[in-house]
Amino acid sequence: MNYCKKCVMPDTKPGLKFDTSGVCFACINAEKKTKINWQKRNKLLHKICNEIRGKNKNGYDCVVPVSGGKDSMYQTYMMSKIYNLKVLAVSVPQHCQTEEGIENLNSLVTNLNVDLIKVTIRHKTHKKLRLIGLKEMGNPSYSEHKSVFAGVTRVALNFKVPLVVWGEDIGVEFGGNVDKKSSKEGLADDLINNDLFADVSFSEFVKNRIPKNELYFYNHPDIKEFKNHKVKTIYLSHFHNWDGYKNFKLAMKFGFTGRKKGPLSGNILNYDNIDEKLCEMHIWIKMLKYGFWRPTDQSCYHIWNRRMTREEGVENVLKKQYEFPYEYLKDFLDYHSLKEGEFMDELENWRNKDIWVKKNRKWRLKNEIS
Repeated sequence: MNYCKKCVMPDTKPGLKFDTSGVCFACINAEKKTKINWQKRNKLLHKICNEIRGKNKNGYDCVVPVSGGKDSMYQTYMMSKIYNLKVLAVSVPQHCQTEEGIENLNSLVTNLNVDLIKVTIRHKTHKKLRLIGLKEMGNPSYSEHKSVFAGVTRVALNFKVPLVVWGEDIGVEFGGNVDKKSSKEGLADDLINNDLFADVSFSEFVKNRIPKNELYFYNHPDIKEFKNHKVKTIYLSHFHNWDGYKNFKLAMKFGFTGRKKGPLSGNILNYDNIDEKLCEMHIWIKMLKYGFWRPTDQSCYHIWNRRMTREEGVENVLKKQYEFPYEYLKDFLDYHSLKEGEFMDELENWRNKDIWVKKNRKWRLKNEIS
C-alpha cells in the first residue's frame, strides 16, 4: 500500500493509476484543470442551452439530479439562473434521509423556484438488493447508485427533456477511468459504466433474484433510447471548474446548511454527503477493503484545489481514519433488519488482511501514511 507523493490517496483505490514518479492521476488531472480554457467551455455550454431552450413541448428544458446535497444545489442554480433553462429537478431519495437532507431539498425547491419529481423505489426490493450487495460484494450501495442513474434518466426520457446535467465526472475528479466522450465533449453517455460498477454486471447481480417488473428504476435506458428521443446527457464539471467547497459556499446563499451537530466520525467536513444515513457504513467498508475513507477523500479534495498542504492532509488522515461511524449505525441495522453482532461479523469478512494487521488487539494498517 503506497501513497501519492502530492496528495494522500493510496494506490489501493480501484481504477486509480500512478505515474512513474509516484503521483496519482487525480493530482495530474487537477493540474490539467488549471490549464483549461474555462471561458471557452462556458461558451460551449451556453451554445448547447441556446439550442434547446423552449423547444420541448412538455415545458422542461433540462433535468438536474438532486439529493439535498451542496452540489445538486449548485447544479440547479447554474442551469436555472445562469443558463436560463426551465429545470425539472429529479430526486431518487433513499429511505433513510437526514433532517438536513430533507431541509436542503426543500430549500432548493423554494429558493431556486423549480419543480421537483421524487422517484421512490419500493422498499422491499431496495432492502433485498442492499443486503445482497453487502454480503456478496461488501458494497451495500451498489444497487442504490444504479437506481439514481436509471431513475433520473428514465424521468428525462418519459418527459422528453432534451438535456440531463450531471455534476462531476468521478473519473476526472478522483483519478479513475474516463470515457473518451466525457474527456472530449463532457458527454455522460457512458456514466453507467464508471468505476462504481466495476464489481459485477447488474444483470448478473439480480439474475434469478428480483422479478424484472421490479427493476424499471434500476435498469439504465439503452443509449439508443437517448438518440431516439434526442436527449443529451452531460457533466457540468466539463464546462465549469468543479470545486465542492465553492459549490458549498454558493449553496449556502440559497438555504443549504451543513450537519448541525458538526462533522460525522471520520469526517473533517460538516457539509459533504450529509443527505442520507446509509452511506457512512458503505464508505467504512471501503476503509476495510482499501485502507482509506472519508478523511482521505476529503483531505485530497482540498489538496487538489490548493486549500490544504499534503502535510495537513497526512495529519487529518492519521487523526481521523480509525474513527468508526457510529452515528447512523442503529439506522443502518434497523433498515436492513440486522443485529449488531451479525453486522460486525459481516464487516470483518471484508477486511483486507494484506493491508491490515492487529496490534495490541486493535486493527491497524500495515503501512500508515507519512
